[in-house]
Amino acid sequence: MDSSKTQFNKDGYLIIKNFFNQEVLRKIYTDARKLFAVQIKRILGKTVDINNKDEFEQAMFDFFEADFNAFVNTGKQTQHLISMHRLGTDEKILSLLKELGYEFPTIAVRPAMQFNSRYLSKGGSHWKLGAHQDWRTGQGSLDSMVLWFPLVDCGEDLGSLQIIPSSHKDGLMKADTSGYLGSIQEEISDEKYVQTEFEAGDLLIFSAFLIHRSGNNITQNIRWSIQLRYNNIGEETFQERGFPMPYIYKPEENLVTPDFPQKEQLEQVFA
Repeated sequence: MDSSKTQFNKDGYLIIKNFFNQEVLRKIYTDARKLFAVQIKRILGKTVDINNKDEFEQAMFDFFEADFNAFVNTGKQTQHLISMHRLGTDEKILSLLKELGYEFPTIAVRPAMQFNSRYLSKGGSHWKLGAHQDWRTGQGSLDSMVLWFPLVDCGEDLGSLQIIPSSHKDGLMKADTSGYLGSIQEEISDEKYVQTEFEAGDLLIFSAFLIHRSGNNITQNIRWSIQLRYNNIGEETFQERGFPMPYIYKPEENLVTPDFPQKEQLEQVFA
């Protein structure tokens, strides 16, 4: 693995083929689709076959248009799937982080599932992300790492990530902070980017400073992927800065559903 660490330090990333157990990924992918299927049935009044990709994803698009708020909330629920969180603490991942130099790995932020398509976006910001560095939103250890992997085979047509090798050593770039992730301001030549290609089970692990962007999903399908982020407690500047945590999780102050629940509903649940 010393050669892998040397390669990672040089290029800022590694692509590892067949890293994940296919059954584990299928479980997460199935759980996510089942979640959406529940609301698709409620909103659209139809039961969809989650294994019929075209039928199911068309229903996703219809759900998005029919009830945007419910779609967003369902998307948020996918971020809390037990199957996905279980993967984030897998010993194989922790071993990889340690082999790449982590003394004390810790989860930087909750796992994130993405389902990218031009048909599931208002304004484009959650469909095709421009050039950015993930460290700006995390601000963790200098050796912060990101694990990105698709739940389906993912190549250029489906908008797989485009990366700039060795850009992790160019420093923190100036960025537009008006967005939720900070788009790099300076013009970057398209020729610098390398297009990645994946089969389900493959892993891209990269420095949080590596410049990357979404590819262009020109298909009628959804790019389903997961992102896991980690910090190294052993990194000195992270310790010196008091382990900053820029992600803010807090509950809603008011009831999301007014006048809910009623006493009678609780009595029924616990009858």
